Amino acid sequence: MSGTAPSDQDEPGASRYLPIAEHGLIGDLRSVALVGTDGTIDWYCCPSFDAPSVFAAILDAERGGAFELAAAVPARTKQFYFPDTNVLITRFFTEDGVGEVQDFMPVDGDSVETERHRLIRRVLCVRGSIPFRTRVAPRFDYGTQPHTVRLDGGVAVFESAKLSLGLTATVPLEPDGLDVRADFKLAEGESAVFALDQVGGEVSPRRCAMTEAEEQFSTTVAYWRHWLSASKYRGRWREMVHRSALTLKLLTYAPTGAIVAAPTTSLPEQLGGERNWDYRYVWVRDAAFCVYALLRLGFTGEAEAFMNFVTRHISPGDGKPSGPLQIMYGIDGRTDLAERELDHLEGHRASAPVRIGNAAAEQLQLDIYGALIDSIYLYDKWAKPISSDQWDDVTALVDWVCEHWDQPDEGIWETRGGRKKFLYSRLMCWVAIERAIRMANRRGLPADIVRWRNTRDTIYRRIMSHGWSESRQAFVQHEDDDVLDAAVLMMPLTKFIAPTDPKWLSTLDALTADLVSDSLVYRYDPMASPDGLRGDEGTFSICSFWYVEAMVHAGRVDEARLAFEKMLTYANHLGLYAEEISHTGEQQGNFPQAFTHLALISAAFNLDKALG
Repeated sequence: MSGTAPSDQDEPGASRYLPIAEHGLIGDLRSVALVGTDGTIDWYCCPSFDAPSVFAAILDAERGGAFELAAAVPARTKQFYFPDTNVLITRFFTEDGVGEVQDFMPVDGDSVETERHRLIRRVLCVRGSIPFRTRVAPRFDYGTQPHTVRLDGGVAVFESAKLSLGLTATVPLEPDGLDVRADFKLAEGESAVFALDQVGGEVSPRRCAMTEAEEQFSTTVAYWRHWLSASKYRGRWREMVHRSALTLKLLTYAPTGAIVAAPTTSLPEQLGGERNWDYRYVWVRDAAFCVYALLRLGFTGEAEAFMNFVTRHISPGDGKPSGPLQIMYGIDGRTDLAERELDHLEGHRASAPVRIGNAAAEQLQLDIYGALIDSIYLYDKWAKPISSDQWDDVTALVDWVCEHWDQPDEGIWETRGGRKKFLYSRLMCWVAIERAIRMANRRGLPADIVRWRNTRDTIYRRIMSHGWSESRQAFVQHEDDDVLDAAVLMMPLTKFIAPTDPKWLSTLDALTADLVSDSLVYRYDPMASPDGLRGDEGTFSICSFWYVEAMVHAGRVDEARLAFEKMLTYANHLGLYAEEISHTGEQQGNFPQAFTHLALISAAFNLDKALG
């Protein structure tokens, strides 16, 4: 249900912005749009995830641009997904009737064709009669590129230097400066259709008749249901797990197999703070974890597509070095992700700066080797044996890890406070070598097993001796310190340590005491471990699901189930999660976030297994 949380009413300018959680997501495996519970599309990049925005009112209510479509009279609203699909329905309840807007991007397969991009909005009156109003106000290139608009035979064409869009409608459109608008009334059983297309080159504006919209609606519903039918999950939390799977699928870029960390940029981790980042890229770590979650559910096609992306853009060969790997890539495999600030946008609820690009691409993060090779190991085991060339790539990566694992780095949380010898980075270097040894032994593949085993064992002993704090009786964030970090929750999950080892149980108790708040888990304490950034942050949702899973493995199943059920109450009305949760329970950070949804899938899978 729509409506603003009471805690938001006092914030400056809050009335101009819907909370982050008051949105649903639609997409076509190339880009996405965020649709607010008020019927407004206030985030859309065309033609791809990381293209400049066309609608960005979520980042600047005045200059960002939006596609408004809602009842023209006071209304309550509710939002839900057409069952088992990514077709979003926003319902309007008025005194005189009930209407709904069906939002979707047509998709009928994973074709790599990229020329046509379409967004369809079907408006229906299902009871009584309702007046509707729409205003389409694109602002190209994050609101920096001027455009013109012309009505041509009932089609509104918005033209800018680099991108043009055509809007067709089954109701009359009127010019309104650089925008177009329409006011219309529907009686019970009547409908209207709006279709927004990328046009130009060989793609000309075309009308979207009622019948065509109906056909594309049916085709899109059939596509999503067919895709989801491959899921093998039959557990207790099927609805939440399947919504997470559908969300992860929306974050895949079909032409290359890339998986983005989130489809948005600069949604703040703290309102008014500076922790605002662009997540519309392929983090090796996040994407590799996604492969694990999707393989768990039986979706091998996405795993194979990502493996092809790895082979083309990440793995050694064709002159590419074995390391250090870049931690993130563009969806087309590009490596230049230079970060800059868009000073003309005020940011979501005045949370500046708005950033595009991401300077963390230049960081050293050794843990990505473990995430990547673990995903390759699982793909080889559960989906399809890797090729001899792919194995050569793996051995080159592992040899590099054996040589360089002991370097300080920026770590999983991409801190900007200087490099340290993070335990999690050591842990995942251990995982990289250990999983490669497993593959070599299982398939009889050639490898320098003696060197690999010696290095693996050296890393193990280093973690046990330098990553353990006697004073805290816990494993800690980085060597020879006593700061706690939720990333160590991965120690039993990666099978580094027995989940009932006394040292691990003591660590779990320490984390519970210091970093857990009502099942929600903070990454670390920025005061105890300065990260080079101002301000605080919320609890980190992936850590909360790691916590659930760690408790499951430790035999604390009842506690794990309660924590998991509590976490589900923090999802938005559609079952979607941003990156973090504030102290008042609000969603914070980019939305929705792959990391959170893949961790939900894994926690549900393991909790189901433990409950029997």
